[in-house]
Amino acid sequence: MQDHRAVSGRHRVFAERYAAGKERRRFVPRESLADFSPVERDPTAIIAAADEGRLASLLPIRYARMAHSPFAFLRGAAAIMAEDLAALPTPGLAAQSCGDCHLMNFGALVSSEGNALFDINDFDESLPNIDFTVDLRRLCASFAVAALDAGRSDKRARHAAELAAHGYRVHMRRLSRLSPLKAWRDRIDLAQIADGLHERLARKLRGLVAATRPDREDDNFPHLESTPIGLRIEERPPLIYHVGNGGGVATRFDIPAIFASCGATLNPEVVALLRRYELTDTAFKVVGIGSVGTFCAIGLFATADDEPLFLQLKEARPSALAALSPEAAAQWTAAQGKRVVYGQRVMQASPDLFLGWTTDEATGRHFYVRHLKNRRLGSVAELFEEHALDDYAALCGRVLARAHARSADPAVICGYMGKSSAFDDAMASFAMLYAARNTCDHAEFLAWRARVNDEPQGSDKGR
Repeated sequence: MQDHRAVSGRHRVFAERYAAGKERRRFVPRESLADFSPVERDPTAIIAAADEGRLASLLPIRYARMAHSPFAFLRGAAAIMAEDLAALPTPGLAAQSCGDCHLMNFGALVSSEGNALFDINDFDESLPNIDFTVDLRRLCASFAVAALDAGRSDKRARHAAELAAHGYRVHMRRLSRLSPLKAWRDRIDLAQIADGLHERLARKLRGLVAATRPDREDDNFPHLESTPIGLRIEERPPLIYHVGNGGGVATRFDIPAIFASCGATLNPEVVALLRRYELTDTAFKVVGIGSVGTFCAIGLFATADDEPLFLQLKEARPSALAALSPEAAAQWTAAQGKRVVYGQRVMQASPDLFLGWTTDEATGRHFYVRHLKNRRLGSVAELFEEHALDDYAALCGRVLARAHARSADPAVICGYMGKSSAFDDAMASFAMLYAARNTCDHAEFLAWRARVNDEPQGSDKGR
């Protein structure tokens, strides 16, 4: 993959940078991005390789979730798509990549100022210096797959994918005219989104915004229960359980010690804030399809007045995008948690205050910590998917453009994409081809799962 600095010419004027991006079309025409010729690979072997080192007792939950539908499979198969994308041509315009850019990895978050924003919310696979089309291809494909899963026609599925690319291209063009500082400060306010939507959906979104106000009870998951010794995390096995009540090999981890060691990478003001709280309980928690089987835990921190704060501890494994850039991935071999935190800080408009990272010396596993997201805010994607998939596609494209513009030169990317719909059309065509490939992979996965006789456990829902 071509070096970003060689392509962007970051200190040249706008017209020169735009021309440099346009020049890339000579080597990788925009129309060529529509092509997808599947490479020979075994999807189940890639899944099995990605699952090495995960908690074997939780893998049946992961497989049950992936079996649910082609879209659920796509969510859990980032490594498969990364291998497919590694074989495709790119214009060589690099940015910090989200790494697992599907429509369910976007949602609402609360900024440090208490405002409800819409942004990318998962960076487990994030990696720098990856071509911008990698994230966009996965995003567009996810809309095509989701639309087909919902019973929509090929035409409507393709249109949703095209809108994601269009939203990206149009917003990147707007950002290209801003100074780097103004583009960095660009953010997408959830309340403003609601103002431009159908009233039914707008009312639901405004209800979510209201949930972020200081006077409203937080609806963080999990629920709490009172005990004689104080608040405790309510168990919901096999998805949430305390050490000793499940997990087998996972009980070797000293969760409080891992939380404590993350403190060394937090900003001083956050450390001062956390001194007001005490860690009172911890539990294992099964999370999103892509992370099931990795070591994930939650910590309940409470004040003397029993005011709770939930932090989430997640294992950071090597990025699935290593197949696209082994050199970039190798730089983070000894600091996978830092890689995730770095990606989130670069791409999010208002990164989590509590982001930190550490390595558990006893096991050699890498971790990062973050604030556990409000459960109501996590439902934004489901609202859009049900009521306004096209609006959501354009919105996610816009968000991805904003995120990429923080590490790449918008003028160069705009020069490559151009003013016409040629780029959008190519992305949509690719998305439909990949949706067909994903359907075949899902069917092969179902047959493989039947052969190994994995029994589903737990819920097929959740992230």
